[in-house]
Formats: sequence, structure tokens, C-alpha cells
Amino acid sequence: MNALTFPPLRLTDPAMFGRVGVLLGGTSSERNVSLDSGRNVIEALRSRGVDAIAVDGIPALALALVEKRFDRVFNILHGHNGGGEDGIVQGLMEAFGVPYTGSDVLGSALSMDKIRTKQVWLSHGLPTPRFIALDQASDVHAAAAELGLPVVVKPANEGSSVGISRVVEEAGLDEAVALAVRYDGQLLMEQMVVGDELTVAILGDQALPSIRIVPKGQWYDYNAKYIAEDTQYLCPGLEGEDEIEIRRLALAAFRAAGCRGWGRVDVMRDRSSGRFYLLEVNTAPGMTSHSLVPKSASQAGIGFEELVWRVLEQTLPGHAAQEHSHA
Repeated sequence: MNALTFPPLRLTDPAMFGRVGVLLGGTSSERNVSLDSGRNVIEALRSRGVDAIAVDGIPALALALVEKRFDRVFNILHGHNGGGEDGIVQGLMEAFGVPYTGSDVLGSALSMDKIRTKQVWLSHGLPTPRFIALDQASDVHAAAAELGLPVVVKPANEGSSVGISRVVEEAGLDEAVALAVRYDGQLLMEQMVVGDELTVAILGDQALPSIRIVPKGQWYDYNAKYIAEDTQYLCPGLEGEDEIEIRRLALAAFRAAGCRGWGRVDVMRDRSSGRFYLLEVNTAPGMTSHSLVPKSASQAGIGFEELVWRVLEQTLPGHAAQEHSHA
């Protein structure tokens, strides 16, 4: 199952990349994670001789684009509203003709909207938990009754487990909604899948080994993701046909959402039925010490520095990642 083969690196001379702007930080709710990711990316690029500079946030990016300060951008800006995963910075870079890593405008904007991503998946016959989109006027108790408890309530446009509540009893619904409405956009209520939490990294046109996440506590929340040191990551997360199937499903989900280059697809596996359910796509995944894409790449024989280099290579003309954007 781990016999993934990767093409040889296209460049060996770091000077061929020119100057690389590493877009990080920003003003989204995921700023701190992005700063950490960005520091790691810059360190990895510089260790291989790439001329990489930090660019903190969208206003700084806009100024640098006007002043033609770099030749390409490694986007590691997380989230939206000042983050780099909602299509806005992609549109800005397209307008200036500067190549950048990751998904294009459509793939980024769609993936940031969990509701519309799920609608696209359903149109492709891909499995995702039953859900109801909520707005301020919605009757959350009626929605929970329709789906059946337990449910998950979350903002439709946030990442990193921001604003998410798992509601097992009806008494917890109002508090869950009060937390989620702190973030703008629609809310999403979905049936909670009880089972294994898995994630599959995508690099180019391949799904890397899955990771099964086993938090010490009951849930894989923000603390378990970024702070706790006792979360277990089992890679590969599954065996045999199950591992083949989750990778196939993740790649299909990534492509259906119009994504390209690299990313991560989060999946739940129902404990009672063994069925997989797609949750969301991350188009600029974390690259911190706790992050999952580097763990998965390492299992496939790709170290952190090589991973960063391969992602940056996707900004070169004629790269397959740029041609898969609407496959």
C-alpha cells in the first residue's frame, strides 16, 4: 500500500525559482497557525538555497505584487477573512500573473464553503453526512430533530476546528449556535458520525497514506490539533482494501471540488457500518510540527524539505497540478 512512486524533481537549481514570497499570517482566526507554518516553510526553502521571504497578510501581498518583489508565491495563509484559502488572494495573484501554490480561485472559494462543497460532492455521488444549512432565522431545534441527535454545529466558512460544537443532547443546541454565530456566514448542522477520524493528504495527482487521528480526549478539537502532545497519529490509518478505498475517495473529493496541487481531505469512518463520509477539504493545510500532511508525506518517503520543494514546483509552467484544476 505504501509503494507510491513520485516523479523525479523537476528542478535541482534553487535559483530557477527566483525570489519566492511565502504568504503567511494574515488576519483570519487561524493567524497563529499560519505564522508557525510559514516559518517552517521558509526555513525548509532556505535550507535548500531558495531565496524565500515572508509576506504577512493580503495588504502586504498586494504592495509586493505592485512592486514586483517576487517571482512566485508559496501560499501558507490559512482560513478566510484575511486568510488565503477563500479565493481572494488567488484572484489577486491571477490578476498580476504571479504563479502560486495550491488551488485556484474556484477550488479555494468552493472548499472554504463547507455547505456548497457538500452539495457538489452529492452531485458527484460522493458520501457526506446529512446536513442542514442554517441562518439566523432557522429553528435549530427543528433541524436537530430532523437530522437526529447527535449533531455537529459549525460555521460553514471556518477551519482548524474553530467554532465547532458536538451536541449530544438538545439542551446543548443553543449554546452551540451562540458559539458558531460569532463567525460570519451561514451555519452548518450535520449528523455526527461516530467512529474514526481520518485525513488524507493530496500531493499532485496522488493521495498519500491516510492518517487515523486518536486524541487523548473524546474529540479532535483545536487543543488536540495544535497544543496537546498526547494526540496519536496512526499512518497509514487503515489497511488493505479500506486504505485503497479511502485514498480513492479523497482524491475524487479533491478533484470534484475543483482543487489542485496539494491539500488535505478530512474523512469520518462510521464505526457501526464501516462507511466513509467526507467532511471537508483544506486547500492550504498546516505545516507545523503537529501538522498532518508532513506526517503522511514522511510515511510515503518524502521528508519535509522535499515536500515543500515539490509543492513549490507546482508553480512552474506546464505542471500537472495546474492542469488538474477542473478534472
